[in-house]
Amino acid sequence: MSDIVTVPIVEPLGVHHVSLNVRDAAAALEFYLEILGLRQRHDRPDFGFAGAWLDIGDQQVHLIESAVPNDCGQHFAIRVADIDAAVSGLRERGIEVSDPTPVAHSRQCFLRDPSGNLIELHEPSVTSGV
Repeated sequence: MSDIVTVPIVEPLGVHHVSLNVRDAAAALEFYLEILGLRQRHDRPDFGFAGAWLDIGDQQVHLIESAVPNDCGQHFAIRVADIDAAVSGLRERGIEVSDPTPVAHSRQCFLRDPSGNLIELHEPSVTSGV
């Protein structure tokens, strides 16, 4: 390890938003609001294509109606308080979701939105917080 101290070019403060391409913005919006509990923002400008901006905690998810890229493992994770309750509730609604599995000091499971985008549900351990 070098003793050289470098000054970063960018000072990252956190993730502002994640953008997802979806085939049908209306169907995706219903899924993210009604199934995953995100909240719709109403300050999205008219970009000339369908989409939506959603709040998820202090971050956002932006939906863009456009061609969905090939599945190469890309996904985003939603931190949840109780992964078992989330999985149970999703399955009661007919949503296919994997069983929670341990990863590092946390647990995770996966599901897909109506366009096939992969979503991770992530429950941090009480001690790790991540």
